Amino acid sequence: MLVHYPGPWSPFLGRLALKEIPYQNPILVWTFVLVACATLVILGAITYHRSWGYLWREWLTTVDHKKIGVMYCLLGLVMFFRGFIDGVMMRTQQVMAVGPQSPGYLGALHGYLPPYHFGQIYSAHGTIMILFAITPILIGLMNIVVPLQIGARDMAYPYLNAVSFWLTAAATGLVMISLFVGDFSHAGWVGLSPLTELAYSPGVGVDYWIWAVQIGSVSTTLASINIIMTILKLRAPGMTWTRMPIFCWSALSTSVVGLSSFPVFTAAVALLSLDRYAGTHFFTPGLGGNLMLYTDLFWIWGHPEVYYVILPAFGIMSEIIPTFSEKPLFGYMTMAAASIAIGGVSWSVWLHHFFTMGAGPGVNSFFSIASMLVGIPTGVKVFNWAFTLYRGRIRFDLPMLWALAALVLLLTGGLTGMMLAMPAINYTVHNSVFVVAHFHNMLNVVGFAAIGGINFWFPKVFGFKLDERIGKRAFWFFSAGTVVLFGSMYALGFMGMPRRIDYIPFVSWRPLLISEEVGIFLFLIAAYYMFKQMYVSIRDRGQHRVTGPDPWRTSRSLEWLAHCPVPFYNFALLPYINSRDEWAWRREHGLVNLRPDHYEDIHLPGNTFVPMLLGALAFGLGFGMVWRMYWLAGLSLLGIVAVVIARSFERDPGHTIPGARIRELEEGLLEGPGREVPAAGVVGGAVALQASMAPRSPVRGP
Repeated sequence: MLVHYPGPWSPFLGRLALKEIPYQNPILVWTFVLVACATLVILGAITYHRSWGYLWREWLTTVDHKKIGVMYCLLGLVMFFRGFIDGVMMRTQQVMAVGPQSPGYLGALHGYLPPYHFGQIYSAHGTIMILFAITPILIGLMNIVVPLQIGARDMAYPYLNAVSFWLTAAATGLVMISLFVGDFSHAGWVGLSPLTELAYSPGVGVDYWIWAVQIGSVSTTLASINIIMTILKLRAPGMTWTRMPIFCWSALSTSVVGLSSFPVFTAAVALLSLDRYAGTHFFTPGLGGNLMLYTDLFWIWGHPEVYYVILPAFGIMSEIIPTFSEKPLFGYMTMAAASIAIGGVSWSVWLHHFFTMGAGPGVNSFFSIASMLVGIPTGVKVFNWAFTLYRGRIRFDLPMLWALAALVLLLTGGLTGMMLAMPAINYTVHNSVFVVAHFHNMLNVVGFAAIGGINFWFPKVFGFKLDERIGKRAFWFFSAGTVVLFGSMYALGFMGMPRRIDYIPFVSWRPLLISEEVGIFLFLIAAYYMFKQMYVSIRDRGQHRVTGPDPWRTSRSLEWLAHCPVPFYNFALLPYINSRDEWAWRREHGLVNLRPDHYEDIHLPGNTFVPMLLGALAFGLGFGMVWRMYWLAGLSLLGIVAVVIARSFERDPGHTIPGARIRELEEGLLEGPGREVPAAGVVGGAVALQASMAPRSPVRGP
């Protein structure tokens, strides 16, 4: 039986009423106006250029892993911008609300954000940045790169891949609509119990959070299954485990972590949903529940999630650093082992997030040692990168700058992580902004690596480079902002500043708070240059267009055999793998100019609108449950079940591209206008050795 909620309810609109739209909040009103205008401009541009058909055929209904990966990255970047703005609002509130004499604006006693609104922004910032910004960007990069690096035509389950993306889009839609209809959770991004219980949060904010993270969790679990099966089943002939690129090892490890940890999070949030909707008391203190049960379940997922995002970043760095050091990655086997070890150890460290709960010296000692053990495989990676750089012909191209900065941040973040692994230090700084600075330090490792990866693989997907000159400006301002903002935050943490506060009682903290705001300003300048870099690169794409498969000229792994941009079939002929660094091996042995004497037919799955329909129904289910519009939730759930059943009976024959057509396409790509066969070699299936001669190649790599 569903529990009774305070306030009015109607069978059709549920709890939704006009008063739930925050039209009296000027910040949200102006935000709505800005979003509405931007949406109208985008829709108008699509209509003006008559691109709706193209958008539908090529993007909205696609199952191509590269396009889905691009959409993941775009979605993540949009949410990253939203989360960044939330961070700007929080730090601006803190610098304005210092001391009892600080003025208040827009109804706030100090600063411009009332505590309840500040709590919502705080919760949204963490939820968005972790689950709906960084995670989609990394999944997007894995979608694009992993099939290319293992010589596959697509993901193992292309349809499931599209479903995963559209479920993520539905989850982000719930987060975004909470800005303008109702409100968002004020219980922190972790969903602090008992704040998430009905008695403490009777509004819909926690419900928005619950359904957004539930749908997003299911999406990430499905994506993890797909990546694991792609690596296990679709590796090209000759690609043994010891020839697989390190990025694929990182993707495999992170997907195993995702597959095993996200269901725990799903279960925890499902139990919380039962508390709020069905009146159970799993986490209700005083009624038989245990709030620490939720904390344990959350961090059993939450700390592996940290490694879920850091492992792909390590993989990206392991691809960029050898390329721009012009030498193989040092210690390949230890790098692969370290990737698996980090994923394994991640399961034994969650309790260090609440050393202060009084578990006792034995428990604290175990989790302290386990937390420090993570530093061993991480240190192995750092030393391997350092030895790769040693005596290398280092080029400071833009991707290399981002990767090296990520390496420096990893050192500082790792050292502060070792500090927090010590219970004595953790007791002192546990609830201070020192922990926030450390966490953001590590997430900036991910951010720097991801931006480096986007710059690195962008020409592979789109056929032209991003502008280096403007990109380097963005890099330096971003780096300066990182040092100034989080350096100040580390210092404030040592001074005892608590986290999650909207009012600063001590005036002595003002200089460092102002320093944080300076760091925010530097980030804003960096964001300006990033937007400018993208705009100028697209506008002048003819000047930045690449003519060969390897725009960096010293790349090493298999994806650089494919054309720039990669055609929809990836490789005209699936290549035979001769070495660990296949592209570098072929370049060194003069085998890159070989062309096959025949082309085979290629079968690919057809486009489908079903994943987008499932995403829309998932959004309807979540929105209906948030507002207790049970008819909408019920119809959406029935629709999901009906669509899944109907799809199971549908036989998708896909489409077959004849070998003759592949030959035409390959010759057009190699010899068409603006295309030349580069001196470094030909690309895609054209560099694949003929099937008859590849296994008998007299020269073999490791």
